[in-house]
Amino acid sequence: MANRVDPTQKNKTNRALYWISLIASLLGVLDAIYLFIYKLTGNNAMCIGNSGCHDVNFSPYSVIYGIPVAVFGLAAYLVILAIHLLEPRSRLFKENGPLAVFGLGLAGVAFTVYLTYLELYVIHAICPFCVASAVLITIIFIVAIIRLVRQTEL
Repeated sequence: MANRVDPTQKNKTNRALYWISLIASLLGVLDAIYLFIYKLTGNNAMCIGNSGCHDVNFSPYSVIYGIPVAVFGLAAYLVILAIHLLEPRSRLFKENGPLAVFGLGLAGVAFTVYLTYLELYVIHAICPFCVASAVLITIIFIVAIIRLVRQTEL
């Protein structure tokens, strides 16, 4: 006889995944705001640990066409957060939100791999807040994959 999953347990797991991703996106927003403020002010007191934060955030790779990379991160995290907040309120977002978050997460992880490569092999410095952002977007991406798989099982 096949094992049946208790529907209430499956619903709890889906809710937990939703909340994990929502909280990670909110933390990403806060991290990106912090990095953007640091980029604007250059206040080295905001740099925790080593000088890597300064070296990375004031390298030539920290801007794209004059726009700080933190602004792109902030925009991505805000869109992901908005999708999560709209999922319970809109059928369109409930059905397509996990796929949209997956796409944004995939793009975010790909960009993060590039930025991490630059940190390690070109700039030779590590920014702890950039690492935090890399971890958060990776969590969002992994949770999005799990949610998509679970969504297709329904």
